[in-house]
Amino acid sequence: MADKKQSKSPVQSLDRAFGLLNIIADAPEGIALGALAQKADLAPSTTHRLLGALEGQGMVAFDAQAGAWQIGLGAFQIGAAFLHRREFVAAARAPMRRLMQESGETVNLAILNRGTVVFVAQIECDEVMRMAVKIGSVGPLHASAVGKAILAFGAPEEVDNLTANLHFPRLTDKTILDLPAFENELETVKNQGFAVDDEEQSLGLRCIAAPVFNEFAEPVCALSISGPTVRVTRERTAELAEMVINAAHRVTTKLGGKFPH
Repeated sequence: MADKKQSKSPVQSLDRAFGLLNIIADAPEGIALGALAQKADLAPSTTHRLLGALEGQGMVAFDAQAGAWQIGLGAFQIGAAFLHRREFVAAARAPMRRLMQESGETVNLAILNRGTVVFVAQIECDEVMRMAVKIGSVGPLHASAVGKAILAFGAPEEVDNLTANLHFPRLTDKTILDLPAFENELETVKNQGFAVDDEEQSLGLRCIAAPVFNEFAEPVCALSISGPTVRVTRERTAELAEMVINAAHRVTTKLGGKFPH
């Protein structure tokens, strides 16, 4: 296909790049180069050049196995300011601060994004030894309390789709390494109402998380506390888990959410 409009200015290239981003964003499974070029009414060569620039900034990513272009993490990170305006982030602020004061530990708010955990808010505790993550940073789904808390209460079909392609790299000697064990863990989480990362991601660090639900009783995010194992001990798990669950319930209530039966 001949490019009908040759690039004449940086502004035009920028406009076209944003157009490609919008098309890719509307394709949850990704989109092949040819189809993308056709939708954008651009030559494949022009489309590929623009994609290369976007990929260099992390705005898009190429899935070689699927042969498709997808939205990249950079697009989320650029939009982090918008996330602060999201309803569940705003609703979580006060409960997160209260949870930090009650538990004495750092409190996190995270969502799932394309098979990873993304941290969207954090209230740090005052301890010298504490966990701190950059907003927009990602974590492994199989080794995070927040990831397990959200997945355990997700729709079975969506969970199956996510876990079907999930990898289980060993991060510590306590990391869950296969799908059957992970599915058993999710069942435990669902039964008890909270999830634990018991040094599965980092030795010496323990996290406890509970999900937040929307008006359809679907998990939209999860709250967690994280701290060193010398403070977040196994003996305190039940006590701390109750605090986390109560905080997550407060956020759910503020959102007008419903709890699953």
